[in-house]
Amino acid sequence: MIRSELLQALAKENPELRADDIERVVDVFFDEIAQRLAQGGRVELRGFGAFSTRERDARKGRNPRTGASVEVPGKRVPYFKPGKEIRQRLND
Repeated sequence: MIRSELLQALAKENPELRADDIERVVDVFFDEIAQRLAQGGRVELRGFGAFSTRERDARKGRNPRTGASVEVPGKRVPYFKPGKEIRQRLND
């Protein structure tokens, strides 16, 4: 599902809301998750899962075009751990 499909599904289930109101809610939802992760926090949605970040160490990589060795700096990457209910739905 892409963002526009999500907006359409929400509009279909909530015909009393205007399209721009639905879009504003979705924007705030994703912005808040991204902001919390950027601050090093964690976002837990009960029954769905938890978003957090993990540290990746610096390492030596290889340029696939030239084969030359390159330094890849350490970084934080987003991580999602699905909740129990989601895992059960996927495996039923």
